[in-house]
Amino acid sequence: MRKVKFVFGIHNHQPIGNFDFIFEEAYHKSYLPFLEILRKHPRIRIAIHFTGILLDWIEDHYPELLQMIKEMVASGQLEIMSGAYYEPIISVIPEEDRIGQIKKLSERAKSLFGYESSGMWLAERIWEPTLPSTLSDAGLKYTVIDDTHFKYAGLTDSDLSGYFVTEDLGKSIYLFPINKHLRYTIPFQHPDETIKLLRSFATEDGNNVIVFADDGEKFGVWPETHQHVFKNGWLEHFFRTLEDNLDWIEMHHFDEIITRVRPKSSIYLPTASYAEMMHWALFPKTFRSYEDFEHYLQNQGIFNDVHIFVRGGFWRNFMTKYPEVNVMHKKMLRVSKKLWAAHQKKGDQLKPAFDQLWAGQCNCPYWHGVFGGLYLSHLRYAIFNSLINAENALDGVVKNTYPIVEISDFDVDGQDEVLVETAVHNAYFKPDKGAAMFEYDFKPVAKNILDTLSRREEGYHYKLQIAKLSNDPGASGQGSTASIHDLILTKEPGLDKYLNYDWYEHKSLIDHFFDQSATPESFLQVKYNELGDFVDQPYQLVANKKTKDEVILTFTRDGHIRNNGQLHPVTIKKAVSIHIDRTDIDIDYELINKGEGNIAVDFGVEFNFGLQAGHADDRYYYDRQGKLENYFLDSLGDLHDQDFLGLRDEYMKIDIALHSNRKATIWRMPIETVSLSEAGFERVYQSSLVIFKWHIDLSRNWKVSLSHKTKVWGK
Repeated sequence: MRKVKFVFGIHNHQPIGNFDFIFEEAYHKSYLPFLEILRKHPRIRIAIHFTGILLDWIEDHYPELLQMIKEMVASGQLEIMSGAYYEPIISVIPEEDRIGQIKKLSERAKSLFGYESSGMWLAERIWEPTLPSTLSDAGLKYTVIDDTHFKYAGLTDSDLSGYFVTEDLGKSIYLFPINKHLRYTIPFQHPDETIKLLRSFATEDGNNVIVFADDGEKFGVWPETHQHVFKNGWLEHFFRTLEDNLDWIEMHHFDEIITRVRPKSSIYLPTASYAEMMHWALFPKTFRSYEDFEHYLQNQGIFNDVHIFVRGGFWRNFMTKYPEVNVMHKKMLRVSKKLWAAHQKKGDQLKPAFDQLWAGQCNCPYWHGVFGGLYLSHLRYAIFNSLINAENALDGVVKNTYPIVEISDFDVDGQDEVLVETAVHNAYFKPDKGAAMFEYDFKPVAKNILDTLSRREEGYHYKLQIAKLSNDPGASGQGSTASIHDLILTKEPGLDKYLNYDWYEHKSLIDHFFDQSATPESFLQVKYNELGDFVDQPYQLVANKKTKDEVILTFTRDGHIRNNGQLHPVTIKKAVSIHIDRTDIDIDYELINKGEGNIAVDFGVEFNFGLQAGHADDRYYYDRQGKLENYFLDSLGDLHDQDFLGLRDEYMKIDIALHSNRKATIWRMPIETVSLSEAGFERVYQSSLVIFKWHIDLSRNWKVSLSHKTKVWGK
């Protein structure tokens, strides 16, 4: 009888910072019912992976599930796969952190389930050619990645009926290709389609190996799949269909295959991920061109013949595509370097700090695709919160001499940044980008107040013209359950009116010159005239002074203002005083007219604050009389002849007070992005933008002083 070996793998994960109700929903819709049905079919043997994040949550909330898993391991039904504990993109974190995270999860699996894991799940199946050294050094034998990776190396479907060996500097690892066809049949098509594919690989010697491995969330959490997989009985039917064919389908674990079947050959794979991820990594213009080219090939009927020669971008370019990702990543590297520098002397005392660092390496907000990721502020918050907590834990062990003032290329863009760190806050500045403050860490609550996201074009925005409302019963087609990659849904109508694209990053201490026609609405819609050349332009750091109470940074720029059709030379001098023991920042501006005559113009200073929720009663604007009439952080409006505005987040215990020594017009507005998530197109609040604006008649010199005071609310 012709036989085939079938390996079935499941990867379960929730990111750091995800809402508890999402963990609950995933548990009840996917993780629990999947294992309950699987347990009823003991002849169906699979490999399963839980990230450490998810194991921690399950242990706290439903420890009985861990006992069920342990029993299924003991019976031989389950193989436990290891991985990096907090599910980072392993190739972009330091080597010491890679091995530390893998060993942490392997040890946890052994402790919980009594299982010695020999392989790992690779986050987002992102492969780089040096990874065999890491995995080998972490004590692993195999990993599982898409068959697409192998095809990019020149192999074809007929070559991929087994597993392979690869190496880096003589350190080897086994590689199992995931069959792409199975990723799309399971669970979206009738079980007979899977049987048909497996039968096509069956041989007399039975040594062909076919692998399915994918996210557990597609069994119940992805749109419409809970109804399909469980209520309509797809999974039960699938397992019974497999059981009916176990006379020729041999179900094995990955570690068993390694001992029973020889690898097909050696192989060296190029840098790759799954095809959709590489598509998402492209920049907007090429994103759309790639998509159009794929459609062209499909329409010509040649896609299947040439698709291995069509590939998208490189995952690391998310750090170029989104500067916000780059700042998170470089902050993570900075914290890692600090911890490892202290590790030799402090050892186990730093274990809590390393746990926080590793949590801050969780991959989900470091990229953007169909799964929100970067656009979800609560996921970005969790990264910065973990990294700042790691710094706080380090401070509890190693007594740093503050303040630290460092001038270096923090974000590796070829230009130096200025970093000021104290025991209570960190303030980072970009002289080459308007001397803006691009990160402000408020250490008492471990929050980067400047964790914001600017509005930019995405390659999928054109789809808003054809998107269907999420309550359209025909949105997913007829007769089958659509893959998440095929659904086009929107959470609200009219989202196209929010497609306003910023030409600079919304951070703080950004210096604007407006004409008098500018309004909050025109600014928000990027339909105003910027009269100066100071935004996003180079400033010089001309003074860097420390006193016993503060660090004073002085930046200047010799620029111009367009006025009455002419360019007038103007210098801005911006002195920023960062207090050492208090979370106060004072800013003194001096504007100097270097030309002849007066310049009538509006000068404004922009601040941004990422306070997580734009429309909640416990997050609001206030003035000296209390809450504003329209107080929500996503409100749009202006205040006239005022010298103070506050923002308060009672949930996070953050109170921000902005003062000016001159009365000003104060604009406020929300920065809201439009992005694509698994639930469709959605509008997401990113930050509250505040501008203090003055109408000035600049003859020679004009000065204003501002203060930015942050405190723990309620203290």
